Amino acid sequence: MHEPGATPDRIISIFLFKRFATFVATLLAASVLIFAALGILPGNAAEVRLGESASPEAVKALSEKLGLDRPPAERYLHWVVGMLHGDLGLSVSYDTPAAELIVERLAVTVPLAVMAMTMTTVLALALGLYAASRHNKLGDVGVMAASQVGIAVPNFWFAILLILLFAVKLQWFSAGGFPGWDDEPWEAFKALILPAVSLAVVQAAILARITRSAVLDVLREDFVRTARAKGLSRDAVLWRHVLRNAMVPVLTVMGLQFANLVTGTIVVENVFALPGLGRLIFQAISNRDVLLVQGIVMLLAATVLVINFVVDVLYAVIDPRLKVHAA
Repeated sequence: MHEPGATPDRIISIFLFKRFATFVATLLAASVLIFAALGILPGNAAEVRLGESASPEAVKALSEKLGLDRPPAERYLHWVVGMLHGDLGLSVSYDTPAAELIVERLAVTVPLAVMAMTMTTVLALALGLYAASRHNKLGDVGVMAASQVGIAVPNFWFAILLILLFAVKLQWFSAGGFPGWDDEPWEAFKALILPAVSLAVVQAAILARITRSAVLDVLREDFVRTARAKGLSRDAVLWRHVLRNAMVPVLTVMGLQFANLVTGTIVVENVFALPGLGRLIFQAISNRDVLLVQGIVMLLAATVLVINFVVDVLYAVIDPRLKVHAA
């Protein structure tokens, strides 16, 4: 509860401070867990880089160069300080700064996740509103049945079906690969369409059901009947009044879904042979490139936490009542 007589600005400040403190503490805990989990894995990055035939002296020298001979606490602090300065260390398998590799692959993963989330949002909100406005009618039953099928289908299996239909049979799209944004931007965008659709189908099915339930709850409120009594059309009430009030639970799922899409691209990128973070992390794991794996996993964890923090802040914008309860 907030203090008696607290101003709205103070309530907002307390709410944001609590959420930010939770965000920082969770981010710190995640960094400790990631470092500890990857630090106890068997094997040695220096041995992997030099090969099994390398002499113990060469392995020892490279371990010292990479800092693998330092105490765990010192290596952790060095890693955290480096991250704060944008330095994730040197990738032992690529002999390139890990940050450069990650930024390069984000040029594929981020547009793919944004495209998938855009498709998810547009499709889910439209279907959810359509189903709620025709509650217990044929349209509602059809949308719910289709969404159930969408939830049951794994996105990697749906991706294979899309390749068979649109790449192999119809030949509208390539079966995989990525031409790059510099030379052929349209072809690069086109290469991400099928992967984005395969990611969006499952997420849209889930979000459509959430949207339908949230809209149905709001439709039972008194202010909806009042708006209809004043002569507003059904569509006007749905888009101007109902959807805004139903967005709090929908926004929660959307935030989680975008985080899932960023991390979920790992599997789909490998199906379509896209040079994104998904393929990079698989290659880093197979090469025992611990620093690169740490950097990627930490980035994914930070992305999830940042999105959750942004969703918490947006709560205050969409539903002012949450500010009072949170404070």
